[in-house]
Amino acid sequence: VQLQASGGGLVKAGGSLRLSCAASGGTSSVYATGWFRQAPGKEREFVSGINWSGGRTNYVDVVKGRFTISRDNAKKTVYLQMNSLKPEDTAVYYCGVKWGWVIPTRTDECDYWGQGTLVTVSS
Repeated sequence: VQLQASGGGLVKAGGSLRLSCAASGGTSSVYATGWFRQAPGKEREFVSGINWSGGRTNYVDVVKGRFTISRDNAKKTVYLQMNSLKPEDTAVYYCGVKWGWVIPTRTDECDYWGQGTLVTVSS
């Protein structure tokens, strides 16, 4: 499975971005997807996740109410809509996939990773 993350960029505080994670190859099975981020000098951390049907989602507390995760299985793509961005959201964002229905919330739970997309929020 190959994952292509995109949509990052430079935005001012209060602005919005939409990240995409497109999957290809070997994706006929059920999988859940998580978005993680890694700020400079910090460990990669869970941000949000969604199960295969999209019926279950979860978010880390600091992004609740600002970020929304969704998926379009016909396009094999998971999205992360990020609104009201803050400078502390600045990081490289990665999408990770875990086979099955359980949403990955730890980095060691992901079976595949995308290459990351940089989000920079200026104050």
